[in-house]
Amino acid sequence: MKKQPLVLAISVANDPQLAMLAEVPHYLVDSAAALDAAPRDAEVILNWSGSSDLLRSAFLASPHLRWVHSRSAGLDAILFPELVQSPIPLTNGTGVFSQSLGEFALTVILYFAKDIRRMLRNQEACRWEPFEVEEIAGQTVGIVAYGDIGRAVACRVHAMGMRVLALKRHAPSSPDPLVDRFYGPGELAAMLPECDYVVAAAPLTEETRHMIGDSAIAAMKPNAVVINIGRGPVVDQAALTRALAVGRIKGAGLDVFEQEPIPEDDPIFKLPNVLISPHTADRTKEWLNQAMRFFLDQYERFSSGHPLQNIVEKHLGY
Repeated sequence: MKKQPLVLAISVANDPQLAMLAEVPHYLVDSAAALDAAPRDAEVILNWSGSSDLLRSAFLASPHLRWVHSRSAGLDAILFPELVQSPIPLTNGTGVFSQSLGEFALTVILYFAKDIRRMLRNQEACRWEPFEVEEIAGQTVGIVAYGDIGRAVACRVHAMGMRVLALKRHAPSSPDPLVDRFYGPGELAAMLPECDYVVAAAPLTEETRHMIGDSAIAAMKPNAVVINIGRGPVVDQAALTRALAVGRIKGAGLDVFEQEPIPEDDPIFKLPNVLISPHTADRTKEWLNQAMRFFLDQYERFSSGHPLQNIVEKHLGY
């Protein structure tokens, strides 16, 4: 029987999902000392919950390495030069968490359209105060970066009768039934004035950092709502906070932030037109188990010589 490839699991020692690796030859690396004692014949690194420094050290100390997998979909913290320049494939957790993120985007849309904050405020005050609400059918959602997360958003809002616009590096060769129109990377300013809701689902790269800033916000409708479910720094949080404080746009629903956790004195906490999720939109009961099951499926592919899924274009950052 062919020997199974050894996995270096970069993780904290008490992570319960490590038990799911029971049938896979693996060695836990939870510290520099553990790495020093690790075998040198590992062919796989699983970056589960370790630091980027420990991952880099493990990468450099593994001469027989053939594959690196990151639990997270976001890669900006681990794309160190040696990994980017290496021919060793890197895969990530893209797709594992997208469905819940799509649900969060729809939640934000309904929260603002139906003025849920006002309902709760009146309920707490024992006040009966009928008011008008909006229908979302016919309104427009602009998705900034139409990858797996963006498509999960489109699937849900399209089903609600909303119009979908999408910004994507390369438009698909065949029509996408979920998207009314695609825009190229240089066409953000052309897309934004059409949108009632702007969903940022982009990975963090030098190209996307602060993509939603003062000029982008200036191009939006006064009734626009910004939703960030990608990476925090894709949105210039200071610019967004300023715009929200003066009512330049209607609101924002945010799951990710430039600094996490948000400092207690951050003015964004006090804004009445912001819905804050503490980076929990993808934290379902099963999210970590799903992430480990995806790795195990990938490992089976790798061991049997089948193509890996989610191979990252490392020079692009996603």
